[in-house]
Amino acid sequence: MVSADRLLAFAAMSLLVIVIPGPSVLFVIGRALAHGRRTAVATALGNVFGSYLLVVAVAVGIGSLVERSVAVYLTVKLAGAAYLVYLGVQAFRHRRELKASAIATQPPVPSRGDLRTLLDGALVGVTNPKGVVFFAAVLPQFVDHSAGHVPLQMLLLGLVPITIGLVTDTLWGLTASAARNWFARSDRRLSLIGGAGGCTMIGLGVTVAVTGRAD
Repeated sequence: MVSADRLLAFAAMSLLVIVIPGPSVLFVIGRALAHGRRTAVATALGNVFGSYLLVVAVAVGIGSLVERSVAVYLTVKLAGAAYLVYLGVQAFRHRRELKASAIATQPPVPSRGDLRTLLDGALVGVTNPKGVVFFAAVLPQFVDHSAGHVPLQMLLLGLVPITIGLVTDTLWGLTASAARNWFARSDRRLSLIGGAGGCTMIGLGVTVAVTGRAD
């Protein structure tokens, strides 16, 4: 249904957009620094799930509304930004609870639980301004309208950036968590890296709130 040339062209475009670190990547890194590898991987999984919800929204026509309506766009963007700041504040407040001795004896355990971590990642993915714009403005350009089944084509094409994003986000998270483990030789260093993860998320939330579409 989707021609090979369109699929490859969309894959190339997706790769170019995804390799540039955006809100989702920085969020995964922040969670990895604050909580470790398991949380980073769960966050990456939740993030791609949330991103695919954007694909579904575009496929059924909601994406164009978000892209064209200033009010809807700002609501989505500010909601995501506020939640990022909230998570960052929580990570910073609890940074002293990270103990090097605990990490040395067992794998890092997500303080929020796997399901909650997945939901956190999904919320960031579905409110990611870059994702909203990309799927609403770029994805439809690679659909062959003459072939019919346009929503199904969008759903299939959407799997391409989702797969790329899952691989790259996971790699970013694992790399960041490895750096976190290197710092975990003292409670003080671990507290600093946990605080850095919280500050990363706070800064990311502020950046998301003040950048993007202004018209």
